[in-house]
Amino acid sequence: MSAANAVSAARQAAYTILMKVGRGHAHADELLRGKATGALSVADRNLATALVLGVLRWQILLDEQIKKYLKHPQAKLDTEIRISLRLGAFQLRFLDRIPAHAAIGESVELAKQAGHHFASRMVNAVLRKLAASAAPADEDAFLRAYPAWIVDRWTKFYGAETVRAVCRHGQAQPPLAIRLDQAATEAELTASGVQLAPGALLAQARTVIGGDALAAEALRDGRARVQDEGSQLIGELAACACDDLEQNPKNILDTCAAPGGKTLILVERHPEARIVACEASPQRLAQLKERLAGRAARVECRLADAAVLSEDSLYDLALADAPCSGTGTLGRNPEIRHRLQPEDLGRQAGRQRAILCAALRAVRSGGRVLYSTCSLEPEENEQLVAAVLAGNANARQISLAPRLDALQRAGILTENGAELLKKCLTAEGALQLLPGAVPTDGFYAALLEKR
Repeated sequence: MSAANAVSAARQAAYTILMKVGRGHAHADELLRGKATGALSVADRNLATALVLGVLRWQILLDEQIKKYLKHPQAKLDTEIRISLRLGAFQLRFLDRIPAHAAIGESVELAKQAGHHFASRMVNAVLRKLAASAAPADEDAFLRAYPAWIVDRWTKFYGAETVRAVCRHGQAQPPLAIRLDQAATEAELTASGVQLAPGALLAQARTVIGGDALAAEALRDGRARVQDEGSQLIGELAACACDDLEQNPKNILDTCAAPGGKTLILVERHPEARIVACEASPQRLAQLKERLAGRAARVECRLADAAVLSEDSLYDLALADAPCSGTGTLGRNPEIRHRLQPEDLGRQAGRQRAILCAALRAVRSGGRVLYSTCSLEPEENEQLVAAVLAGNANARQISLAPRLDALQRAGILTENGAELLKKCLTAEGALQLLPGAVPTDGFYAALLEKR
């Protein structure tokens, strides 16, 4: 077998993705949905996904274990060697069905292919020692898979037991959730071999439990789309934010619209409304336009930075789904935990405050703004909302409890979903979804009204 053929397609794909993520060039979730991964067989794509996300989730713990067997533990390893070692160590520690010789041999071969022939011997020696060592049972290993500063601050805010649930949830592969446009789409997916289960919260949500959903025609043409149920819920809450007013919103602002999943929900719920969807990145704006093409004639996609919008009193409703630290998505986007630093939270909060203030300025008197993040951090959530309200006498916070009741009455929320979400309401009436307490990514949402 030649060197070029000695590494399986799944491991080669995983290695390539981890290299790009490690160099900060891309996000794992996006790469795993790319053309290169899509060209793999279903089995290879599943293995590549498990390897990439598994290595990133357990990276801190894997590096601890690898370090024990390095001759010079303090020496800085080349990126290619580090990733070869992590791939092998993850398979040895967490994937029981993969033979040790395959995990070790292909990691060694990856190091050789990267031009590190001498270091490949070290990869072989370290992984063999790791394979021979008994892995001690460690009930708290999932806590050590997160930076200590993140665990410490979450414990301060939420308590030890809640943090254990959040961290445990984040170490498991999140379910693939999709949103259906109509009942016929579900029948079509089922006929094509995709096995679906009801969503945990929303009537239009389904969880994929079998089959190759990503290859299905319904997902390729947009009649069904991949979207976490928490993300779908934010879109639904925004869409019903004005239901208790005299008229449905006719002018809607989506301040940070890409990738467009929530925008599409606004379109579905308000097909007659004019919607302005803003995006600051030209590349993401192009992706947004492509996603909305043919399905959103009333949407104006605008290249604009939501933090500096100057429009005043033009809209009935605004969705401010602000860019954030993403700490509610560490199970789906595990590389965030390795990039995020404590000082990043303050920098994000300043931009989020500007976006929320701009959205409040943009809605008319009596108009409403749904502010949301996929963060678990108070600085980006309740503390930020409180600071904006303290500086704006013409705004007030409204409880989301009536909105949950409205969604339940409309058949959008399931009965069980509504009951679960009501337990997630804060004292101020905001919604804080914590992974582990709710089977979704983590989200925060607060509803504000301009007076």
